[in-house]
Amino acid sequence: MTTHLEPVTFGERPLRIEDVLALANRQAPTQLQGDAAYRQRIAKGAQFLDSLLDKEGVIYGVTTGYGDSCVVAVPLQHVEALPRHLYTFHGCGLGKLLDAQATRAVLAARLQSLCHGVSGVRVELLERLHAFLEHDVLPLIPEEGSVGASGDLTPLSYVAATLSGERDVMFRGERRQAADVHRELGWEPLVLRPKEALALMNGTAVMTGLACLAFARADYLLQLATRITALNVVALQGNPEHFDERLFAAKPHPGQMQVAAWLRKDLAIDAPTAPLHRLQDRYSLRCAPHVLGVLADSLSWLRSFIEIELNSANDNPIIDAEEERVLHGGHFYGGHIAFAMDSLKTLVANVADLLDRQLALLVDVRYNHGLPSNLSGAPADRAMINHGFKAVQIGTSAWTAEALKNTMPASVFSRSTECHNQDKVSMGTIAARDAIRVLELTEQVAAATLLAANQGVWLRAQAEGARPLPPALAAMHEELAKDFPPVIEDRALEGELRLCLQRIAEQHWRLHA
Repeated sequence: MTTHLEPVTFGERPLRIEDVLALANRQAPTQLQGDAAYRQRIAKGAQFLDSLLDKEGVIYGVTTGYGDSCVVAVPLQHVEALPRHLYTFHGCGLGKLLDAQATRAVLAARLQSLCHGVSGVRVELLERLHAFLEHDVLPLIPEEGSVGASGDLTPLSYVAATLSGERDVMFRGERRQAADVHRELGWEPLVLRPKEALALMNGTAVMTGLACLAFARADYLLQLATRITALNVVALQGNPEHFDERLFAAKPHPGQMQVAAWLRKDLAIDAPTAPLHRLQDRYSLRCAPHVLGVLADSLSWLRSFIEIELNSANDNPIIDAEEERVLHGGHFYGGHIAFAMDSLKTLVANVADLLDRQLALLVDVRYNHGLPSNLSGAPADRAMINHGFKAVQIGTSAWTAEALKNTMPASVFSRSTECHNQDKVSMGTIAARDAIRVLELTEQVAAATLLAANQGVWLRAQAEGARPLPPALAAMHEELAKDFPPVIEDRALEGELRLCLQRIAEQHWRLHA
């Protein structure tokens, strides 16, 4: 990945998914908009809330309890204690902890939402949240426990608590108590004001942060799957005319046309081709643009759903200090992210299924058009004891099956919770976590199929009279050879598969973008 040189500014300017990705990977400096007019606008919301307290106004989550307890009035002498109680009783998350990349994305998403200035928080809260990002102080956030409305309450309670000097953070590679890190950095832990814990927790930052990461991974996976397909067309002596520009003009889905164009470029389709052995390849080659094109065409609306959520105020209530109104609503509902992530995991699982089918063709002598069984490179006198990519294909089938199983939509599994106050919820965070898992599995399929495709291309090159590879594929084959030598005698490939996954995570290969 390249370094994101421009600083990412939190404030009135909208962020893109790429900004969140740069912050998640520590590739960009950050800054908080600091002009006087903006700071005054932020401060005005908190001041307006204070004025309502002086008038003993009724404000959800400030002078009332939370959720179904909104009918319970909180006396003014207890209002200051309410924020701490909110993040305390929500400290019940379970499951694995979000990794550092995901945690940074969550912090970025929450900060951007609060920067709209309609959440009733102080400038000091925005500054401390920004400082967490800047100094890489990462709350340890369990990933399970959110139903996606009222937002990501339980996971985001770990952000609110650590800003207040409670619970644990990861800092400079060590798990530390938040209070100790505050002391080391010379900070006073925040004492959250009325509405500030609610503003931090009552939003969609976890699902949105994960969605940003999922989108970026899917975008790269699309390009990688196209490159793998091109390698497999060569390895399987496929028919490149399946990707003819005139053919796709007859069914002009833009993403499908783009994938076909990438394949034409990779295969140098305009160059003279060898005589064809068959008119039509099997679907996993012939229909690759039609499969991958659905993902390509979906990325634009997925981006729109994610970036609108990222750049929205998504807590409750909304504080309109200019008109001096408190607007009670349901912007914490993560339905758009839930649908986007449910859709993305289906799109990505279809990529796994496509590549799995290509690998099945590669290893099978009935369908691989003269390649050795299981792509073994062993000489004839040792062929009977060597099995090449046989087990890799079995593993790939397992990873694909699991990816397909995980496409069950989370968003339709709404549960009535919290004494039927939260009686229709989005499940957006579960959908986002599912999407990340499907991406992990599909990247494993891609790694296996890439190594197998590269082996197939190498085996073809050993044949007498082999044609030279098209330039883009020759460069990829040469680069892969540095890390992944041909499999001649059987060897355990776990280490190479893991290295390939690392390369995919780093977006190491420059592809089509």
